[in-house]
Amino acid sequence: MQSFQEQDYTKRFDLSLWRKLIKVAKPYHKNLIAVVLFMAVSAIIDVIMPNMNAYAIDVFIANHSTAGLVGFVVAYALLTAVQVATIFGFLRQCGIVETGTCYLIRKLGFQKLQELPFSYYDRMPVGYLMSRLTNDTQRLADTIGWSLVDLCWGAVYLVACAVRMLTINWRLGLIVMLVLPPLAVISWKFQKAILAAYRQVRKNNSQITAGFNEGINGAKTTKTLVREELNIQEFETVSASMRSASIRAATLSNLFLPIVVSLGSLATAYALWQGGNSVIVGTHVFGVAMTVGTLTMFINYTVSFFQPVRDIARIFAELQSAQAAAERVISLLETEPDIVDSPEVVAQYGDNFHPKTENWPKLIGDIDFEDVTFRYKEGEKVLEHFNLHIQHGQTIALVGETGSGKSTIVNLLCRFYDLRSGSITLTDESGVKHDITDVTLHSLRSQMGIMLQDSFIFSGTILDNIRYGRLDATDEEVIETAKMVSAHRFIMRL
Repeated sequence: MQSFQEQDYTKRFDLSLWRKLIKVAKPYHKNLIAVVLFMAVSAIIDVIMPNMNAYAIDVFIANHSTAGLVGFVVAYALLTAVQVATIFGFLRQCGIVETGTCYLIRKLGFQKLQELPFSYYDRMPVGYLMSRLTNDTQRLADTIGWSLVDLCWGAVYLVACAVRMLTINWRLGLIVMLVLPPLAVISWKFQKAILAAYRQVRKNNSQITAGFNEGINGAKTTKTLVREELNIQEFETVSASMRSASIRAATLSNLFLPIVVSLGSLATAYALWQGGNSVIVGTHVFGVAMTVGTLTMFINYTVSFFQPVRDIARIFAELQSAQAAAERVISLLETEPDIVDSPEVVAQYGDNFHPKTENWPKLIGDIDFEDVTFRYKEGEKVLEHFNLHIQHGQTIALVGETGSGKSTIVNLLCRFYDLRSGSITLTDESGVKHDITDVTLHSLRSQMGIMLQDSFIFSGTILDNIRYGRLDATDEEVIETAKMVSAHRFIMRL
């Protein structure tokens, strides 16, 4: 397995990171606003409902009367209908936000991978990239689509519920809410540990994905060198690390929620004790008399008041996990390529996705390497003061030992890597020399034909693979190309 180690992230909860993700989901901001509105209406109705129940207890049940019951039932049914409509609305909008955000992040990620140079892939295993664009991206889409909107509902309901409790009995309401400061302290204490555990889980998950990728692609080499047992041992080490980190993360999260529930239950018990005495004995609670309906409503608020607190605590724990994925995805999207075209060159010739082909110089003439020096990152010099002149129409062969720089010369000509010093120029049809940095990467490579030593075969037919470099090529042109490289005969035998 590869010894590559991903970057470690040590920041605490990073609000700016989530702002970046929300910015990525900009095409779905209207849907997010609709979700927030639906959730706000739903939260307000949830606050109104206990008042309806209290009214029914004090007016209909306590007085043994049915006067006004029809109007009450109609009002109750209307509230229920609105609640059902808001639930349908936010579920639909959340689904749109989730799938749309997942699509956008993967699209941006795939586009970024097209822009990054060879040097990035030299140091980044495929399995890590796959994990970022699959598991991590889906996790972020779920978080933006569902967890953040649950957070909106919890915030609105918490405020509305607190206001209503204070209007019923402000002293008793304040006592109930005294549990909030301890909850805030507990949340702060758990934050660092939960976030660190989930970061380790995501990191190990990438290593496992990379292990699967290498195990499949390198199956022939593994069997040839009889490495099966050693590979299993290495894989078990990574798997054990992920299991340990996952257990720790789950344990911390599962401790977090019961503590919140316990503190909320203590507050509810106190409110029930004080309000129950007021109803049974007829005393006042902090100067306010309470009926059975009012006590029922207050207890309902007390119990439900800590429901959004528990939800926010749960979402907070989920955000710790999701931030580990967010950091990895954002780091990919914000990776700057080592090789880029200058703004002046892009303005004249376009970029990879918006080429101005009408301005491209037709590079058909001589090729000149002049005093070229190059080394790969953290490596010794491969070429030093190298000079080479190739005339238009000339056929040459580069011969040398492994590592002597044959492939490097081709890589530099295609600008897969940038020079350390020196220059490479190509002559156009008018005899004008162009430095390879004075044309765009797209225009340079579009005018070259390369047959790699180890070719990658894409899914599809042989015809599709040969046509991959020029999708508008006809079948006849593809066949002629196959004949030129002496591949037509063996292809016809397949």
